[in-house]
Amino acid sequence: MIVVTGGAGFIGSNLIESLNQDGIFDVMVVDRLGENFRNLCDLTFADFMPPDDFIRAIEVNRGALPEKIDAIFHQGACADTTCDDGAYMMENNFTFSKAVLHFALSRKIPFVYASSAAVYGASNNFAPSRENERPLNLYALSKLAFDNHVRAIIDTIQTTVVGLRYFNVYGPREAHKHKMASMPYQLYRQLKQTGRARLFKGADGYRDGDQRRDFVFVGDVVRVNRALASGPPLRGIFNVGTGKARAFNDVANLLIRQIGAGAIDYVPFPESLAGRYQSFTEADLTGLRNAGYDAAFTNLEDGIASSVAAWNRED
Repeated sequence: MIVVTGGAGFIGSNLIESLNQDGIFDVMVVDRLGENFRNLCDLTFADFMPPDDFIRAIEVNRGALPEKIDAIFHQGACADTTCDDGAYMMENNFTFSKAVLHFALSRKIPFVYASSAAVYGASNNFAPSRENERPLNLYALSKLAFDNHVRAIIDTIQTTVVGLRYFNVYGPREAHKHKMASMPYQLYRQLKQTGRARLFKGADGYRDGDQRRDFVFVGDVVRVNRALASGPPLRGIFNVGTGKARAFNDVANLLIRQIGAGAIDYVPFPESLAGRYQSFTEADLTGLRNAGYDAAFTNLEDGIASSVAAWNRED
C-alpha cells in the first residue's frame, strides 16, 4: 500500500491520479474532506482515514494500518500563508509531520514530504542552506521547523527521507484552494469571470506586473515525488521548480492567449502584504540534479496550455 496524506488536496490528488494511471490502486488517502472531495471522485483508492484517526493508528493502534506500506507521500498541511494561529499551524505542519516521519522510520518506509520555497522568504538566494532561509510568515516557519528536525537526525537515517521545497505549483485540481490557489489559477478565474487579470503595480523595484516567480507544473512535482521515493535510499532537502523565474505578465498574457480574450489591470500593492511577499523566486536545482533527477521540467507555455484545458473541463 501507498499512503498519501493530503490525498484529496491539490498535489496529493494529482499524485494519486498518476498512481492510478500506472495501475496502482492500493492507496490510503489521509485527509479532512470538504470541498476537496471532488478531487477524489474520479480516483480509485483502497482506504481512507481522517488525520486524527491516522495519528491514533500510528501512536496507539498500529494494527489498524497495513503491515506492508511501500511509501508515504506526506503532502498534507495547513497551507494558509495568512494564518496567524501559531499553535494550529505548528500542530498541523510540525507535530503531525514529526509523528508520521518517525512512524516511517520505525517501519523503514520511504518518506517523501512537502516542504516549501516559502522558507526562503526575504532571501534572494534559493539554494537549500541555512543562511538563505528567512521566513516571512508562520506557514514558512512551520515548514522550516520540520526541515530542521529532519536535518537534526538525518545522519542517523538509513532509509529514504526526502523534503521537497515546492516553488509556485499550478495545474489541475486546485479549485478548492480559493485564495491559496496558484496565481495562474487565480488569474484564469479572473479572466473567465470578468475578462480582466489583476496584477500588482510596481513594487520592490519591479515594474508593473513584472514580479517574478518560478512557476512549476503539478505534473512535474508528481514525477519528482515518485522518482525519489522509488529509487535507492536517499536523504536530503531539495528544491522543486523549473529553475527559471517568469513574470506575472507572462502568465497573464499566456492565459489571455489560451482563453482567446482579456486584458490586464494593474492594482496597488496591498499594505497587508508589505514585508510578507516574495517578489522573486527561482529554484536552485543543483541538489536535485546531483541526487540523480535529470528529467526536464515543463515550460510555462506548455504548462499553462495543459492547465487551461483541465480547468475548462473542471468548470
